[in-house]
Amino acid sequence: MELTINSAAANERLSGIREFTYLVRDTPGAIGFTLGEPDLNTPEPIKDAAKAALDANDTHYPPGNGYPSTLEAISAYEAREHGLQYSPDEIILTDGATEGLFVTLATILNPGDEVIIPTPAFGLYESITRLFRGVPVALPTEKNRFQIDPEALRAALTAKTKAVILTSPNNPTGCIYTKATLDGVHDVLQDRPVFVLCDDVYRSLVYSGEYHSFSEYQDMRDRIVVVQSFSKPYAMTGWRLGYILADAPLRERLQVFHQYCVTSAPSFLQTACVKALNTDVAPVRALFKRRRDYVYKRLVDMGWTVQEPEGAFYMFIDVRKYGMGSVDFCKKLLAQAGVGMIPGVYFGTEGYMRMSYCYSDEELKEGLDRMERFIKTL
Repeated sequence: MELTINSAAANERLSGIREFTYLVRDTPGAIGFTLGEPDLNTPEPIKDAAKAALDANDTHYPPGNGYPSTLEAISAYEAREHGLQYSPDEIILTDGATEGLFVTLATILNPGDEVIIPTPAFGLYESITRLFRGVPVALPTEKNRFQIDPEALRAALTAKTKAVILTSPNNPTGCIYTKATLDGVHDVLQDRPVFVLCDDVYRSLVYSGEYHSFSEYQDMRDRIVVVQSFSKPYAMTGWRLGYILADAPLRERLQVFHQYCVTSAPSFLQTACVKALNTDVAPVRALFKRRRDYVYKRLVDMGWTVQEPEGAFYMFIDVRKYGMGSVDFCKKLLAQAGVGMIPGVYFGTEGYMRMSYCYSDEELKEGLDRMERFIKTL
């Protein structure tokens, strides 16, 4: 008797990022700059709020989309900080941004629908699309300084295009889409029945210049879903909390998949969410900006080719001149220098590697010193 499983699950491989991270972890003495996880701990007031909720026995089923008080706090925060007007009944508290992406793509995709993903991009988008029988369509941006070319976007559209995913600041490049870029994307999409997923989880970590999200184009409100996370700015990666914003009729459909998938976000964590939204992230932003400046200068001084990131906490380093694929290059860097990076091919763009600089100052200095010695051998 032969047992079979869902072919989409059978054919999907585990995360290349995690796979390479485990390789670094198992290499004695290696320093890994592989995961986008801040080296900071969750602030004490946020933890205290969760502890107080437990002590108050807030351990029962909450409403599926979140407590009214939590949704009201998110609504007020988005209006205050980002100028977005989403009422509490247009918000779903999710088990991380990952669940928000799953919920959205599961709700909108039919088999064969195409999802345009500007690359380089977080590999999760492609995997989720395939798991729900969609077709990921890469839209390369490396020749345009990681900005989207509106004409290239127009050429990628077909009758099967269902959604476009926009991530700004971007993982893995740290690039922020300019207003001109977003205007161009809007011009292409405004009259088309295409959803836009705004993965804005790094928008609190913008270091300079003017920032705009595609969510500002509210004439397309019925087709926009904003995905957010508590993980990065508040050092809450292990809490697995996020939320999505969507126009009421769309949110009505999104909640169906959400509630059948996870029922709800944990009850006693929701008070901590409210506390987080009222926490000043300026010191965290300043810390990562200082690290960005240090790492960028060191890399440029060594002769690495890298575009200065404007947000998030990643460097996307060009290694094409060394004549190796990104996996081979990263394995050589790990074996000879004891430094772990993520190959660019895992983000859909060969010839680069991603360095996360959300690590301690001491680790960054030691890793960069090793890289400096390594590059002299090439």
